[in-house]
Amino acid sequence: MTMLSRVFGFARDILVANFLGAGTMADAFFVAFRFPNLFRRLFAEGAFAAAFVPLFSRSLESEGRDAAMKFAEQAFTVLAIILGLFVAVIEIAMPILMPFLAPGFEAVPGKMEVATEFSRIAFPYLFFISLVALQSGVLNALGKFSAAAAAPVLLNITLITALLAFGGDDEQSGRALTWGVFAAGIVQFIWLTWHCRQAGFPVRLRRPRLSDKVRTLGRRTLPVMFGASLYQINLLIGTILATTISDGAVSYLYYADRVTQLPLGVVGIAVGTALLPMISRQLEAGSTEDANNAQNRGAEYAMLLTVPAAFALMVIAQPIVATLFERGAFGADASAATAQALVAYAIGLPAYVGIRVFTPGFFAREDTATPVKIAALAIAVNIGLNLILMQPLGHAGIALASSISAWLNVVLLVGVLIRRRHYSPDSRLLRRGAGILAASAMMGAALWGGADILAPWLQAHGLIRWAALTALIGGGLALYFILARLFGVFVMAEIRRTLRRPPKTPNA
Repeated sequence: MTMLSRVFGFARDILVANFLGAGTMADAFFVAFRFPNLFRRLFAEGAFAAAFVPLFSRSLESEGRDAAMKFAEQAFTVLAIILGLFVAVIEIAMPILMPFLAPGFEAVPGKMEVATEFSRIAFPYLFFISLVALQSGVLNALGKFSAAAAAPVLLNITLITALLAFGGDDEQSGRALTWGVFAAGIVQFIWLTWHCRQAGFPVRLRRPRLSDKVRTLGRRTLPVMFGASLYQINLLIGTILATTISDGAVSYLYYADRVTQLPLGVVGIAVGTALLPMISRQLEAGSTEDANNAQNRGAEYAMLLTVPAAFALMVIAQPIVATLFERGAFGADASAATAQALVAYAIGLPAYVGIRVFTPGFFAREDTATPVKIAALAIAVNIGLNLILMQPLGHAGIALASSISAWLNVVLLVGVLIRRRHYSPDSRLLRRGAGILAASAMMGAALWGGADILAPWLQAHGLIRWAALTALIGGGLALYFILARLFGVFVMAEIRRTLRRPPKTPNA
C-alpha cells in the first residue's frame, strides 16, 4: 500500500510540475503544504504511533479489549479538543507566522499574501490527519496494517482529482491543490473510521477525561514527535532557508525530496511501523533475543533496498528528474537544479531509513528522552551546516546539510543502543551489509556507463525518454539482485517469510 501511495504520489507531482513548474505559485503552495504536512509525517507515519501503540498494546494484552477501547476513545477525545484549539489559533495567527516560515517571500510582490491564503486553507488538514494517526495506531496494534498504509493513497488521488478537475493557470491550479489538501483530510478520516468499525474498535468521541494513561500518552507524545521527526524538521528548516536563496529554490528541494520519498516511504516507514509493535510484544514477553533479532533483520532489509537506491539516485539523478518532471512549466534549468538537490538528499537516504529502524528500539522500551536529545543535537548541527553550505552550494547545500545530520543521528542512536546492551549487530547483518555495499557500488558503476550509452535517448522526449530510463533502471535492478544473490545477501525463502502477515494478538 505504501508503494501504491508513492506511485500515485509520483503521478501527482508530475502533474504539479506540469501545471505549476518551479516558480512563485509553486513555492507558495509547497510552503503551505509543508506546514500541515510536517505534522502529517510526525503523526500519520510513526511518531504518534510510537507513543500510542506501546500503551494501547499493553492495555490490550493485559487488560482486554474493553480497557483498550476506553483508553483509545479517551485519547481520541482529548486529542480532538487540543487539535481544534491549536488549528484555530494558527489560522488566526497565520499572517504573523508566515514571515517566519518563508522570510524570502517578501522579496517577490504578492508571494507572501498568496502563501498565507494557501496555508490557511490547507492547515485544517492537520486536525483530521492527526485523528487518523490514532486510528492507524489502533489498527497497527491489532496487526492490521494495510488500511492505514492506504490512507496516503487517498491523499494523492484527491489532489490529482482536484488538479485535473479545477486546475487552470498557475494561480488557479495552486488554489485547487490547496483545497484538495483540505478535502483529503476529511476523506482519510472517513476511510479509517470505517475500517476501525470493521475491526471491532469504532473509536468514538466520549466525555473528555485525563486518565493516567492519557496523561502518560501526553507526556510521551511531544518528545516522541521530536525524536522521530529529524527528517521532517530538517526539511522545514531547509524550506525556511530556501525562501531566502532564490525564487524556485523551495520547489527544487520539494521535487527532489519527493523522489527520495519512494525508498524512504516504502522501506523506512513500513519497516519502522512493523518493528515497533513487534519489539514491544517481544520485550513485554521477556524475549530480548527475539527483539534484538527483529532489530537486526529490520536493519538488514532496510539496507537491502535503500543502499542501492542511494547509489542509483546519485548516479542518474539528472535523467530521473528530467523524465519525471520536465514538461509544461518545468524546464531544463529546473531539472538541473532539482537534480543537484536529489544527489545531496540521496547521500543521506540510508541514514533517514536507519532512524526509522532504530528509534523503535527506544520507544518499545518507553524511552522517549534519549532520541529527543540525539535529534536535538543533529538538528543543531543541521542548522549550522545549512548556514555554512548554502553560501557556496545554494539550495543543494541545504539538502547536503540534512543528509549529514541524518548520518550523525543514526550513528548516535545505534551507539547508545549498543552501549546499553539493548542492541548487538549480529554476524549475519555485518556479512550481508558488506555484500549489499559491494553489490550497490558495482551497480552504480554500471548505471554510470549505461547512462552514457543511452544519453541520446535519455535526452529525447515523450515515450522514448521513458523507455530509456525504464531500461536503465530495470537493468540496474536486475544486476543488483544478481550480484546480491552471488554475494549471499538474501535468500528468497527468507523474503517470502518476511512478507507474510504477522500473527494477530490474542485479544484481537
